[in-house]
Amino acid sequence: MRIHRRTRARRHRPDPWVPEHDDEGGYRGPAHLSVGDETIDVEVVLAGHLEPLDGKYHWYGRIAQHDAVDAAKKAGTTTVGLMIAAGASAEGRLAEHDAWGNMRITGQGRPPFQLQPVEVDLIGP
Repeated sequence: MRIHRRTRARRHRPDPWVPEHDDEGGYRGPAHLSVGDETIDVEVVLAGHLEPLDGKYHWYGRIAQHDAVDAAKKAGTTTVGLMIAAGASAEGRLAEHDAWGNMRITGQGRPPFQLQPVEVDLIGP
């Protein structure tokens, strides 16, 4: 006995839009971390993206393992300033350690690193 199955035509769903991630953006190198009145020289790896849901730039990265940063986090410090060279300081938040002992840092708004220019093509009349 043979059972016939009804087959439904599958709906074609368009591929979701995913923003392109450019590895050339961001920053890798020395930075100055402000914790209260103290400034700590650190090494960082930073990146970021524009979040379309809230319209803000979200930046994030890692601070290479540093005893003074660990002590500040252990003392309860979460909000810090991060500055690269003579640029403007950006407010960030210390998060957690990664598996290698580096400290994660996140922030919103203008990042401490220079953003690459973006070209926008407008569609329409």
